[in-house]
Amino acid sequence: MLHVTVRQLQVFVAAAKSLSFARTAEQLHLTPAAVSFQVKQLETISGFPLFERVGKKAALTEAGRSLLGYAEVVMTALQDADQTMLVLKNGEAGRAAVGLVSTAKYVVPHILARFQSLYPGVTIRLLDGNRREILNWLANGDVDLAIMGRPPDEFDVDIHAFASHPTVLIAAPANPLTKRRSIRLAELAGEAFVFREDGSGTRSLLTAFFDGAGFQPRVAMTSSSNETIKQAVMAGMGIAGISQHTIGLEVGLGLLKILRVEGWPLMRRWFVVHRHGMPLMPLHERLRNFFSSEGPSIIAELERSYSSLAAISASPRHRRK
Repeated sequence: MLHVTVRQLQVFVAAAKSLSFARTAEQLHLTPAAVSFQVKQLETISGFPLFERVGKKAALTEAGRSLLGYAEVVMTALQDADQTMLVLKNGEAGRAAVGLVSTAKYVVPHILARFQSLYPGVTIRLLDGNRREILNWLANGDVDLAIMGRPPDEFDVDIHAFASHPTVLIAAPANPLTKRRSIRLAELAGEAFVFREDGSGTRSLLTAFFDGAGFQPRVAMTSSSNETIKQAVMAGMGIAGISQHTIGLEVGLGLLKILRVEGWPLMRRWFVVHRHGMPLMPLHERLRNFFSSEGPSIIAELERSYSSLAAISASPRHRRK
């Protein structure tokens, strides 16, 4: 039965249900002779007669009844596959592997959650790492899309900017610098700095800025974790340059302060990136477009929620509690 065609099974199932070659021909827009031919072909392959005459009517033989159950399973499976392929073609279901630099994990899950609320049939696998790791995943095809602050120069990619990405200098609230309305970079010469590790986009950004300004920061600590850096700054170990998108909650609660340093924030962009020449599935293209069309408003909404939290924290009633 491995050489049976889909058309033969389709004709057989229709004929088995109607028990009339004429009605089957009308239903499938065939001639009765064509229906008879397809059934004869199937009988030859199976080695059994599938229909018999009972008076003026056709009836299924025992072999025909046995085959019908399997044929219906096959046709149902094909119809299900057809519907699944249609959904995939429309980008409404499927799987997507998304790589993101660790800084992006403070905003990207909010964007993905909104996307999945619109397309619940989508399954997303998230991989987060530093810029160097993301580049390796892109190069090896381990991720379909990558979210990063600086696209690679090492190989050819398609890039789509979708939101602003400010980097700020932060300090613990007790640091006297937080009371200053304006700070010159040179005035930070005596401050200890907490830096991201080599290989991170934030470290590269800060190094390029300080080198360009002829400023040599005193590095007291390095870490591969934004959370560790925030905790170190809150503990008074030093000040740090960090993505503003990573500190909304802490600033809102008054646990960290943004320093008003001349020339800051350093402005970058968030990019959604995929390897050039690797075809995007409709789902991946829909997700990429969603970042561009909805990402900025979702990030702005998130920032407004943190600002509201800051206003509540600063209110006299909240302070009395």
